[in-house]
Amino acid sequence: MISHRIVLSLLAGVLFSSPAFAQDAAPKIDAAGAVSSPAVRIPFSTFASKEALKRFGGTFAEGKASPPLGQDIQASRAFYDKINSDRAERMKKLYPVEVVAQKFGGVTADVVTPKGGVDPRNAQRVLINLHGGAFLWGAGSGGLVEAIPVASVGRIKVVTVDYREGPEYTFPAASEDVEKVYRDLLKNYKPQNIGIYGCSAGGALTAEAVAWLQTKKLPAPGAIGIFCAGVVDLQGDSAYAGHLLMGEAVPEHAFPLTALPYFKDADPASPLVLPGNSREVLAKFPPTLLVSGSRDFAMSAALRSNELLTEAGARTELHVWEGMWHSFFSDPELPESKAMYAVVARFFDRELGGTNAAGNRH
Repeated sequence: MISHRIVLSLLAGVLFSSPAFAQDAAPKIDAAGAVSSPAVRIPFSTFASKEALKRFGGTFAEGKASPPLGQDIQASRAFYDKINSDRAERMKKLYPVEVVAQKFGGVTADVVTPKGGVDPRNAQRVLINLHGGAFLWGAGSGGLVEAIPVASVGRIKVVTVDYREGPEYTFPAASEDVEKVYRDLLKNYKPQNIGIYGCSAGGALTAEAVAWLQTKKLPAPGAIGIFCAGVVDLQGDSAYAGHLLMGEAVPEHAFPLTALPYFKDADPASPLVLPGNSREVLAKFPPTLLVSGSRDFAMSAALRSNELLTEAGARTELHVWEGMWHSFFSDPELPESKAMYAVVARFFDRELGGTNAAGNRH
């Protein structure tokens, strides 16, 4: 199989050797392998949908309008809550659900179920959702955005968790909250019938939670989904190119996960922070679904995670949607979003109830 790096290299060679590019505009590579170009124009992917192209401009505008990361947390929470509340209302029209607030092990959560009830085959299954938001925002509306379509399409109960975030709380507070919810659900569900998934910070937390549960000698969940994130830090090609493809300034350095306020004083070498640091930890991971977009700054983390998990012997499934950005599936009208929801539903339907890391079978 040809790697994505080889394909990109071949494309670059053909593109910049063509007469359409003047010699002085050709990219240059320094001794450290850094590529620079005085100007570049990258068309939107012809493989992406027309709906995605139309939405792309709005995503760019939202990024420009968002408050600076970490400077005014209340302003950031209000900004994203407004966006996510609008998305959640749009989702409810497309994917009717019932939402009930409930506590699990003392942790607040919203229980989302499809109107008309869960499918009989899912009566003994449940999903835990861990919302995104840089471990700073996303509680409530952000969780609903990730839970509503999955609950409806999969016809399954989803518990979206309001875990503790920074800057008020720091690592491992969120992992502790996931453990409390998981222990509570284990009273009524077998571990192989419980799935955990999340996007962005929630995807990273999903991986961290699996590592955390291992230290508590708890059985592994039946399957997990890591979306727009990974078991490694946000590095690699997409940590730079992803920003360029979204019309943003290319950062001088990749932004490490541990730079977030939530990870103050956390050890980046610990597998409880970045599970990819330990092959032994990854070897005990349950079947893992990895999702990203080709314009997502976290795509390289997802690709590398797939490699590491596979090398460790874990079973994985990787999907990368062409032309899509970070958390693209938060907009429910996109054809790509609908395809993603279907992938998630099929994955958990197939994997839950199977053999977990402990060797037990439903």
